[in-house]
Amino acid sequence: MPTLNIVKAYITIEALKMQNYVFLIDTNKQILNPIKPKQARRLLNLGKAAVFRQYPFTLILKKAIKSPTIKPLTLKIDPGSKYTGMALLDGNNVIWCAQLQHRGSQIKDALESRKQLRRGRRNRKTRYRIAKFENRKRKKGWLPPSLEHRVLTIKTWVKRLIRYSPITKLCIETVKFDMQKMQNPEINGIEYQQGDLQGYEVREYLLEKWNRECSYCGKKDIPLQIEHIEPKSKGGSNRVSNLCLACEKCNQEKGNKPVEYFLKDKSTLLNKIKAKCQLPLKNAAAVNSTRKKIVAVLEKLLPVETAIGSQTKFNRVRFELPKKHWIDAACIGDIESIILKTNQPLLIKCNGWGTRQICRTNKYGFPTRYVPRNKFVKGFQTGDIVKAVVTSGKKIGEYIGRIATRSTGYFNISTREKLVQGISHKYCNIIHKKDGYSYSI
Repeated sequence: MPTLNIVKAYITIEALKMQNYVFLIDTNKQILNPIKPKQARRLLNLGKAAVFRQYPFTLILKKAIKSPTIKPLTLKIDPGSKYTGMALLDGNNVIWCAQLQHRGSQIKDALESRKQLRRGRRNRKTRYRIAKFENRKRKKGWLPPSLEHRVLTIKTWVKRLIRYSPITKLCIETVKFDMQKMQNPEINGIEYQQGDLQGYEVREYLLEKWNRECSYCGKKDIPLQIEHIEPKSKGGSNRVSNLCLACEKCNQEKGNKPVEYFLKDKSTLLNKIKAKCQLPLKNAAAVNSTRKKIVAVLEKLLPVETAIGSQTKFNRVRFELPKKHWIDAACIGDIESIILKTNQPLLIKCNGWGTRQICRTNKYGFPTRYVPRNKFVKGFQTGDIVKAVVTSGKKIGEYIGRIATRSTGYFNISTREKLVQGISHKYCNIIHKKDGYSYSI
């Protein structure tokens, strides 16, 4: 009998109430078909299984299964700039879903801060690290760290899901194929902008940019029209920086009036619209830069099927489903029907593993404090998810969340509602070790 690395059976309230199917493996760590939450609770109550992993929630049976019947699953992925949606399908049934939040902007800010601190030290002619930009060569296919992070994070979670479920195929939304070129090889110039999907990318970009609401009155869940902020009759252009979304009523009221005149009594809203319309296309650029790299990385793991964004939106509108990242993932590709067996995605947020910086600095680059070299305190490290049951003192209660360790042995726990400080390590039990992510439902 192999040695089992079983997590202590401290099951969070979220795990017991979750609607996602539960991953299952046998005592030899052989992958089995995911089971319903009701079946998972029954196995735990009868003592036939134990909690193997909290996120994603996985059970391990206490016996081996000989020649199990395995039904292949499909993992669909909708990669984005800030969020990536994932949906695991058993045929047409969505049995598990997740929303992955990236931290590309945090990486960019950290690199920018490091660059400024080093530049400041060099300009002050103090001790500094010699610049080495002259002997650096970028490999073919190089991406900035903030973009490479998106690729590697998606790869990490695909490998993690493959480890606990019988996934045989991946389906990912990627570049829109040139359908007009395939139908008419002689097409060129402006003819590209006059096909069946004319303006699709612009409409989708504006919907995301303006949060799918009217720019002037803020109404949602109503038909929206593309509106020129500076009217064309007054010299306005068709550039996306001059476009916004408006409901029919606001669009008719504005007409060809300058936006300054139309919103003369709403200066705050006017300044907000002017600031927002000049936002760069960095999110669209991030998706365009990483889509091919993501497919190339995932193809080394499993067969990959690609689909276009217009097909995803067509399926979502056809089945009258709300706009969510994991639902978009479920609607990727050719599907005849879709059944949502779950409506509670696992929310995954990338936090990173921390920093290797031993000496912390202030905003001017001068040292302020030093970090202990030992990460572990009483067997815990910052980032572990624990369950603390306090039975005495002023903080009696049950707390579940990520901890920040202190050398005194009294930790801070960040729960969903608040930050609880000064909880002794004696009351804490690890339910999920630090892995660079935080989770919620």
